[in-house]
Amino acid sequence: MIHLKNLSFRYNSRYVLKGIDFSMERGDRIGVVGPNGSGKTTLALIIMGLLTPECGEVEIFGRTRRVDADFHEVRRRIGFLFQDPDDQLFCPTVLEDVAFGPLNLDKTPEEVRRIVSCTLESLRLKGYENRVTHQLSGGEKRLVSLATVLAMEPEALILDEPTTGLDEETTGRLVDILTESNLSYMVISHDRDFLIRTTARLVALREGRLQELDPPASSWQSVSSG
Repeated sequence: MIHLKNLSFRYNSRYVLKGIDFSMERGDRIGVVGPNGSGKTTLALIIMGLLTPECGEVEIFGRTRRVDADFHEVRRRIGFLFQDPDDQLFCPTVLEDVAFGPLNLDKTPEEVRRIVSCTLESLRLKGYENRVTHQLSGGEKRLVSLATVLAMEPEALILDEPTTGLDEETTGRLVDILTESNLSYMVISHDRDFLIRTTARLVALREGRLQELDPPASSWQSVSSG
């Protein structure tokens, strides 16, 4: 599904990724951990074609991706949840935000209504349709941004700090949604319990290097500090 080979990226003179290799196959449920600033979000942005690596190869769905046009298909098939919901929500109301993706996939009005209704219900957001997006709380924005991703009916997910701003009950609902789905996904998170409950494979980024760790429950302490 995703294969990164000898990938490097730097901000000015500081390398956050140094010749890393990374793969995600269909069915994988991967947690990505590491200190703040270690390159976790950078890795996700490169996969989505929002950053260009200094060197290395990005192969997704069997094709090498180099320029922005190569990633249009990737963005349709992989749902990406940004770390900051305000980067994802831009329509006046919740309904418009969640419907935006399906409409741009040329779904019929009937299909869009069904998708929006089912998506909001799954996240317990029924009744939010006409709420003004920028007036929502941080946790509510997080859920609506996730709804916009799920409404695209993607094949895989990349979630960047998905539990930020969520209470325990809502986090539990997100755990259920992920574990009961048939989606492959990669979760970037500092939330130990969430990763233990939702992922089967753990990788750590530190000082530009990627390290495979398994299982998440026993590996957490060695990578969560620093």
